[in-house]
Amino acid sequence: MGEMVKIAVDAMGGDFAPQNIVQGVVDALKEDEDIFVYLVGKEKEVNAELMKYEFDGNRVEVVNATEVIATEEPPVAAVRTKKDSSLVKALQLTKDGTADAFVSAGSSGAILVGGQLIVGRLRGVERSPFATFMPTLNGAKLILDCGANVDARPSMLVQWAKIGSIYYENTTGKKNPTVAIVNIGAEEEKGNALVKETFPLLKECEDINFIGSIEARDIPYGKADVLVCEAFVGNVIIKLYEGLATVLLGEIKKGLKSTVKSKIGAALALPALKKTLKDFNTDEYGGAPMLGLKGLVVKTHGSTKPIEVKNCLLQCKAFKEQKINDKIKEHLK
Repeated sequence: MGEMVKIAVDAMGGDFAPQNIVQGVVDALKEDEDIFVYLVGKEKEVNAELMKYEFDGNRVEVVNATEVIATEEPPVAAVRTKKDSSLVKALQLTKDGTADAFVSAGSSGAILVGGQLIVGRLRGVERSPFATFMPTLNGAKLILDCGANVDARPSMLVQWAKIGSIYYENTTGKKNPTVAIVNIGAEEEKGNALVKETFPLLKECEDINFIGSIEARDIPYGKADVLVCEAFVGNVIIKLYEGLATVLLGEIKKGLKSTVKSKIGAALALPALKKTLKDFNTDEYGGAPMLGLKGLVVKTHGSTKPIEVKNCLLQCKAFKEQKINDKIKEHLK
């Protein structure tokens, strides 16, 4: 066994909590013996779900929380007033060092506010971005910001390019990853005011491998490793990606079942098709960490499935083992 990684999980966050959350946690415990989980939520409901499974009970502790922050609540007010909510109590465990990381499928706004107010930013970090991997023809690529800061300054995008490069390099093993800014054209003079101001600053950075602009149509081909943009653009890209993937998958399945011949062909193609679909399944990539905080905070989809919860926990373990926060801190000195 290696070093135990302790993760505080918001058991009540998301559309299918606590069912999907608990199942994902149990799956992670079975897959990796070096994970310990604090399941924070309504004790009776969480324990009722846990009773459905067999697992190592020595690596789970249920922490009772009587309140839940709903997605429609004002984030700042909810975080400040609902001190006994599952989200706030789980974040507090991360702040005080009891847990190494936090995972939630709950309110994005509350996670964003709580991450910065409770856990806190690293010294020198202007704003913490959500960073997420997405599938491409050339492997998984990182996009940031994808949900935290819809309005940003050029200096923020430059900083995100630097910490995104550190995160990408340490999670994929690729040295000197390429960095591009999301734009409406390849030419340097193209773009809105933010892109035009940021582009020359990125060109001057000697500690990143900046290759210029990337258009949306080039993203699925994986023409850059780290994609930088403000959260409005990043979130639109991610949501379009996910929606299009769902539509295409549904149409492919429909087509394969439409005739007897197509069903026979589907049976022959199934092994290769399954691998391709798995490579392009966003659930396989875990959640979106907020980079630049004093502790690891990871947001996953509100409609998260157990497999995504499991992968979030495995992602947290890798983040801790690779000492990514230490490397970001060192870079910011």
